[in-house]
Amino acid sequence: MAIAAPIFAFAIRGVIESILLVVVLVVLAVSLVHAIAQRSDAFPAIGTLPKGGWIAILAVCLLLTLLTQRSLSIFGLIGIAAGLIYLLDVRVGLRELRDGRGSSW
Repeated sequence: MAIAAPIFAFAIRGVIESILLVVVLVVLAVSLVHAIAQRSDAFPAIGTLPKGGWIAILAVCLLLTLLTQRSLSIFGLIGIAAGLIYLLDVRVGLRELRDGRGSSW
């Protein structure tokens, strides 16, 4: 009975890492597609990196995460951070700029 516990633990760990990998790849892919679809003059207007910078960061992180197939590698961690920063900060700023509402502060 005690011998089966480590095998079961490794199987569960593999499933969790696979789920995390899919989440990281989805966040990066959504961020990259959104960045590509935006106008390039909108990025400097909200005071962030230019469009090419965001596309380069997101594309490289997506590619390296795909190549390593590990969500908890340094590339996966940097990628999820960059993707979430883009989605939670830059995307919101671009939407406010497009809608004309401005900052809510």
